[in-house]
Amino acid sequence: MRDPRFDVLFEPVRIGPVTAPNRFYQVPHCTGMGNIWPATLAEMRGVKAEGGWGVVNTEYCSIDPSSDDTPYPYASLWDEGDVRNLALMVEKVHAHGALAGVELWHGGLRSANRLSRSSALGPVSLPSEPDPEQCKAMDLADIKALRAAHKAAVLRARAAGFDIVYVYAAHTYLIAQFLDPAINQRGDAYGGSLQNRTRLYRELIADAREVAADRMAVATRIEVNDEDGRGQEERRAIFEMIKGEIDLFDVTIADYSQEMGVSRFIKEASLEAEIAHVRALTGKPVVSVGRFTSPETMLSQVKRGILDLVGAARPSIADPFLPAKIREGRLDDIRECIGCNICYAGDGRGVPIRCTQNPTMGEEWRRGWHPEQVALASQREKVLVVGAGPAGLEAALTLGRQGHEVMLAEATGDLGGRVTRESRLPGLAEWARVRDWRVHQIGKLGNVEIFRGSAMTAEDVRATGAAHVLVATGSRWRTDGRGRHHPAAEPSFADPRTLGPDDIMDGRRPEGPVVVYDNDHYLMGALIAELLAGEGHEVTYVTSAGTVSSWTSFTAEQTRGQKRMIELGVRIVVSHAVARLIPGGAVLACGYSGRESEIACAGFVPVTSREPEDSLWLALGDRGEANAEAGLLSIARIGDCKAPGFIASAVYDGHKAARELGLEPAAVAPRRERVIVD
Repeated sequence: MRDPRFDVLFEPVRIGPVTAPNRFYQVPHCTGMGNIWPATLAEMRGVKAEGGWGVVNTEYCSIDPSSDDTPYPYASLWDEGDVRNLALMVEKVHAHGALAGVELWHGGLRSANRLSRSSALGPVSLPSEPDPEQCKAMDLADIKALRAAHKAAVLRARAAGFDIVYVYAAHTYLIAQFLDPAINQRGDAYGGSLQNRTRLYRELIADAREVAADRMAVATRIEVNDEDGRGQEERRAIFEMIKGEIDLFDVTIADYSQEMGVSRFIKEASLEAEIAHVRALTGKPVVSVGRFTSPETMLSQVKRGILDLVGAARPSIADPFLPAKIREGRLDDIRECIGCNICYAGDGRGVPIRCTQNPTMGEEWRRGWHPEQVALASQREKVLVVGAGPAGLEAALTLGRQGHEVMLAEATGDLGGRVTRESRLPGLAEWARVRDWRVHQIGKLGNVEIFRGSAMTAEDVRATGAAHVLVATGSRWRTDGRGRHHPAAEPSFADPRTLGPDDIMDGRRPEGPVVVYDNDHYLMGALIAELLAGEGHEVTYVTSAGTVSSWTSFTAEQTRGQKRMIELGVRIVVSHAVARLIPGGAVLACGYSGRESEIACAGFVPVTSREPEDSLWLALGDRGEANAEAGLLSIARIGDCKAPGFIASAVYDGHKAARELGLEPAAVAPRRERVIVD
């Protein structure tokens, strides 16, 4: 039963001519699906509506070929084919009583138009991101054509059945470029004064309002500050200009440190004050994107009059059924977002969205997975899972929900494996939720038994009487240098100065000065450098990549991570490998010229690659006859024991292994969504 405190979150909210059934608002967010995989997209959005989100929006949706973001997956409303595809999403959302919204988008000079080969457009001619070409400075004919294209897209949105249509003025896209006085240096009626710089924005709103009429609400996404992190007074004037024509304000904060390399922030308290001011000034419903960590934070924002609707992207990914769980009083069942941004990374790599906490995200159509429903097994089996890291915990939980008799054996006294260790590193405390949520859910199942301090041999496994065994024994970081640069071990790394990441996480510390060598390019190398520097060690961070933690550019963490290391006084050496250790030092090799140099090194931490801990799996596989005599029907390795990777990959692999236990490959083959030539 729902706690009455949360009743306010389930009140309907009027948005122009339509009414949201509650205050849970899934703001527009990228999915890595866009117009490439429309059925995948529709099913994923539909599951969110089923989970109780009152409004479910698309990702950024291009109005025509002059706004082409290829190779990144984006939605589009260019033609009738797009209308049919997005109508499927609307149908799925409406089936559960939710409203469907579309965020119409034009990238302006941020759209290089690689596929359409249309000249990029902008208020003035500037470099078109990220290619070494410039956009076309829009003339009056271009502006007229843009208005016509935008209006036509609104018409198509209406035909697709959308309830809310956005005029998108944020995130440095075309309208924001016109609003920005630093970019918009035009000398005509669309540049110069605030009245002129807002002219196109106001015209597009009026055009959208004309088409939407009494059928669709008109929303806008816009920052409460301008692109230099200031300018709140000017933004307030803009809100005053448009308040009569906008039904919903989706407000955010300009922070483009990823793109610009400059930190641009206003404090959260100031942000809340500005959002509250927008609400008071406009008298219209206001929503703001946020990564809410609990129902209480959602409730607080609404009760304090900051927001009318609770805007969320990542929480709706980690747990599409968050509203339903609040409604049903099941707060402890909510999968909380851990803030790893693996979801965001999918779009940047051109693949459907993934989630560390929710392994079904992006698999709703392809594999038919539902985040809250797992079919009961047709035959109850006795299953042993060895290892209680992320893969083992997820496998044990899913198997338990299928009705199997599950034994979960963990060699140590702690559950969580790598999650427990890594969550102690700087900034990763929230990652422990991967462990905590699963351990709590397993605790509700009477058919899953956990055995701590139970290191298993092959003979021990056979003695359990299990019919199926999933080996989830994880991996360990190598200290011999094997990785991208050294495919074979580097003999000089076998040195008393060398400690691996696991040693550091176990509490061991090197002498200084310390060299941390990052050939992995994700978080581990930088976080160890940050940890040691924070403890007072003299640290040099060496990476074979061109930036610190280069892969985290996909998770929007790269610039902040490099900034933290600079502030901590870490010496950063990029595009170099540690070729070998020498007495008292390390030899670095330039990744381009091969030229070598030496630096002092009294302690060395190589972060290169991991060794799967698969000895148990190998031992079991060597004794087929003994396995048959013990009644073992299947043995599989899962997670890092099979292929070390992200925590998200381990969770997914554990979930997949449980869902597919005992099934034939043909029965679990994923569907493939593609265009087939006639």
